[in-house]
Amino acid sequence: MEIEVLRPQDLSAARLARWAELQASDIALDSPFLSPNWARAVERAQGDSTRPIRIAVMRQDDRDVGYFAARTGQVTAMPAGAPMCDYQGLVAEPDLDLDPRQLVAALGVQRFDFCHMLDEDPVFAPFARGHLVSHVVDTTGGYEVYAHGRREAGTSVLKDCDKKRRKVEREIGPVRFTAFSRARSDLDTLIDWKRAQLAATGQTDIFAAHWTMRLLRDLFASRDPDFGAVLFTLHFGEQLAAVHLHLRGRRTIHGWLIAHDPQFERYSPGLLLFQDILRWMDHTPYSRLDLGPGDYRFKRELANRGQGVGFGFVGRPSPSSLIRSAAYGVRAAAEALPLGKVSELPGKAMRRLDVIRGLR
Repeated sequence: MEIEVLRPQDLSAARLARWAELQASDIALDSPFLSPNWARAVERAQGDSTRPIRIAVMRQDDRDVGYFAARTGQVTAMPAGAPMCDYQGLVAEPDLDLDPRQLVAALGVQRFDFCHMLDEDPVFAPFARGHLVSHVVDTTGGYEVYAHGRREAGTSVLKDCDKKRRKVEREIGPVRFTAFSRARSDLDTLIDWKRAQLAATGQTDIFAAHWTMRLLRDLFASRDPDFGAVLFTLHFGEQLAAVHLHLRGRRTIHGWLIAHDPQFERYSPGLLLFQDILRWMDHTPYSRLDLGPGDYRFKRELANRGQGVGFGFVGRPSPSSLIRSAAYGVRAAAEALPLGKVSELPGKAMRRLDVIRGLR
């Protein structure tokens, strides 16, 4: 197996087409985060960085058989665009025979850390230290088929949305949904709401990094038919109630940044907007709304599919790998103890550190 390492911007048209071909062969790979356009957009946003984005191209029998994007440092590598990147995975021919340590060596680092690697990825699966479930809405067959399935599953979330929608119309005014909004002011409002939400919950301000705002605005401005960020808005009367900025692939809309006006909390405007998006998808090429990682009640109630993802690392023999292995050992030992939230502290600390590393 030959591995060639390139800058995203140096991928030829033929290689971009081959990458797209491999993505199209498996719906699980349709995520916009696995597109070469994601790596290219992140590279543009981060500019000249001491930890550049690189694409590992796997070649066999004189043809490209796989692609993998990463952000590389002197010692470690992490997903391209982390922590803004919800999925990682190798876009490759099925049953690719590859030792991922070869990939790490080709990238010139000692260790690759991942946080949401697709469970279906046979190359990285053995190196996962834990697993999570991302929630997915499959609307194949249309909204009504999906809604019937939710009722059959005993979930009343859509019925509750209908009641709240009628309540809004009685108490405030008409509910207005807009898909693919180009209103820059609404995007700015979303970012303000999201930053306030992060501050209120004590989370890291992802928008404070020099490159994240540039990435958002570049993706929002994209006109590529198969990739970019799209804005969905919901107004109650003349007032903006909820805004979502989602990424799009060929067949998938990926829920990315969502927020709503706190004064309308009792009407669940974010859920109403999700319901409108799912109805709107009936008239589009999209058949999946990926709600991404995070175990939230609204995701469990809306989703009718699950996407397993793993977190862990692949390392060559090195001090860096020993340190990461020890950190996971402490985390596993703590989580095995019946100490409630105290048991979660090492895992939370690792995740926050990885967020800070990615934003630098």
